[in-house]
Amino acid sequence: MTQPPDNRSFPYPLGVSIAAGGVNVALYSSVAAAVSFSTFAADGTESRHPLTLADSDIWHGCIPGVEPGQEYGFRVSGPYSPSSTGARCNPNKLLLDPYGRSVTGNLTWKPSWNGALSTGSDMPDPTDSAPDAPRSVVVESAFDWGTDAPPGYALADSVIYELHVKGFTAGHPDVPAADQGTYAGLANPAVIDYLRGLGVTAVELLPVHQSLTNGVLAGQGLTNYWGYDTIGFFAAHGAYSSARRAGGSPGSEIDEFKAMVKALHDAEIEVILDVVFNHTAEGDEQGPTLCFRGIDNAAYYQLVSSQPQSYDNLTGCGNTIRAASPKVRRLILDSVRYWVGEMHVDGFRFDLGAVLGSDEPGTATDADPGWDPNAAFFDLVLQDPTLARAKLIAEPWTAAGNEQGQFPPRWSEWNGQYRDTMRDYWRDQSPAPRWVGARLAGSPDMYALNAPRYSLRRQPTASVNFITCHDGFTLNDLVSYDFKRNDANGENNQDGTNDNRSWNCGSSPGDDGPTADAGIAALRRRQQRNFLATLLVSRGVPMLMAGDERGRTQQGNNNAYCQDNPISWVDWTADPLAESLSTVVRELISLRLGLEALRAPRFPEPAPAGPSEPVAETGLTWFNPDGSPVASQDWDNSQGHSFAVVFAGASPAPSVLVMLNAYWGSLPFAVPTPPAEAWTVRLDTMQEDGAPSADGPLAAGASFSVGPRAVVIATG
Repeated sequence: MTQPPDNRSFPYPLGVSIAAGGVNVALYSSVAAAVSFSTFAADGTESRHPLTLADSDIWHGCIPGVEPGQEYGFRVSGPYSPSSTGARCNPNKLLLDPYGRSVTGNLTWKPSWNGALSTGSDMPDPTDSAPDAPRSVVVESAFDWGTDAPPGYALADSVIYELHVKGFTAGHPDVPAADQGTYAGLANPAVIDYLRGLGVTAVELLPVHQSLTNGVLAGQGLTNYWGYDTIGFFAAHGAYSSARRAGGSPGSEIDEFKAMVKALHDAEIEVILDVVFNHTAEGDEQGPTLCFRGIDNAAYYQLVSSQPQSYDNLTGCGNTIRAASPKVRRLILDSVRYWVGEMHVDGFRFDLGAVLGSDEPGTATDADPGWDPNAAFFDLVLQDPTLARAKLIAEPWTAAGNEQGQFPPRWSEWNGQYRDTMRDYWRDQSPAPRWVGARLAGSPDMYALNAPRYSLRRQPTASVNFITCHDGFTLNDLVSYDFKRNDANGENNQDGTNDNRSWNCGSSPGDDGPTADAGIAALRRRQQRNFLATLLVSRGVPMLMAGDERGRTQQGNNNAYCQDNPISWVDWTADPLAESLSTVVRELISLRLGLEALRAPRFPEPAPAGPSEPVAETGLTWFNPDGSPVASQDWDNSQGHSFAVVFAGASPAPSVLVMLNAYWGSLPFAVPTPPAEAWTVRLDTMQEDGAPSADGPLAAGASFSVGPRAVVIATG
């Protein structure tokens, strides 16, 4: 944004913006006594430019002679009194611009980043961090978007594919070495052809905001691979840029990211970003001072009211962003507007999104996060015209509690109960069949029955269904390990959840991992097909994890957040079994997108009667294997392993019959009569490639044998 050609400065926009002959600089701090804008020459010489104007706690100035490519930071003078007010201003620390578009310099912990002489000390660290600190960079993009347009899929027609920008192409044989693991690598035609061939409608990228590696990981020679320790909400992670990797100037990652988005849009694939607005890389009171902490600690973070030197830790990551603060809400909203408006992304998945619904700081605690579905943040998002078409997906929990099913209209949620129920069902841990049915039907018990009033009733698309995601076992490992194997993380296998609901498909924990037993190996492959088939016929929005369609393994590691190596990367080695599984996924996605009955965007009217019968009025018809309707006592039978469901299509669209057999032996299923006179088998998970097992149509009333632990999908 260009400012008028004189020396006037303005409090908005926040951050650094190009002005005639220089830049306009604006930084919010309600506690600062003085703010300086520091620029750095090529030899490292620092020049400090005082910002002498302050309007409504926004310090600003017009700095002449500053051009794109200039490295800069802020120094904030003011109170340093953590134990009494929580303030941590320390002019010895160079601070990143919260609105900075690019970051350069050291991105791995350095001792000079620390902000206090000792934990809880009211004496600031006198060490100047500038020589080792990351710096913001003035950038200007002139990218030509041409005719780029968002694909604009309805949620009901979406299939989301979660991937890591680096890990997806780090070992891809058709991507040039210089582009492997980068935005350019993801935009490579061979990669996009693969995504189009699968049929996914959106890629959900693990965090691409600038992130850092903390001191604990750095001390072990490990890396913050997942990228959830972010520090720049407007800056694309530079290490994922082939241009930056080759020595290109800071800011070149912006155009590379835009080119990736444009290439994906040209292929009719949406881009969803996993964003972390719940905590930052500054961590707890022992963490570094890099940005927000040194600018206005109590404004940006939730502090423990009785001990303001400490942070409310609703996230399990050391600190919690103060989302209820108007200035922080503005920062978050400005960020998502920027990524939609300037970077053309199509939506967001909000990590630990329940933090955004916390009460005003001071009332939220670790024990009571103070959830409010009417929090101002949600209201502002729903009113914002820039975000009107953006997909909004929440991870609906925090380290302090789970708010699943409680988000406002227009929001979708990762459905952890879907994951847990389906994992239990296929490992024979006997959840009541009614809950398996409810998950298949779009979880009406969470999104239709619990609404406080009819106007807030939500629809099946509120449920983002998944079996696996980045956090936990891969699909292959889910059926290959009873217990996690996280020793490579350097935490004595104490990290990562123990509640995996996994089964190695053998008779004992000793069967964990690779096996030479052909029977166990075959069952594991079939179980993977069962999970994928169940996921892709369920109402809601299905999400797949990248590499699961190729049988990717992390060798039993269920918390590979620090493994930037082949443990986490997608394995592209040619493998007939991996190709067979990919074939199954392509066919399942094709079936889903071609059959309207599987993609109902709404629950039928009237609403289901009550939580005691969550599948009673969902527009689906349920049958026992003998062809009798599923009755109340059947739904409550914890030994019920098998049933069939008909997704009725609106004539003349075809209906879909799904027969699920989680029993360890084959079972005869009576083929239902309505609404079809005959059914055509489209996929059978007993086959390695999912090929139909029937020679011809199945006549209504006939008996059809469904194999042990298998799914059969038919249309009619």
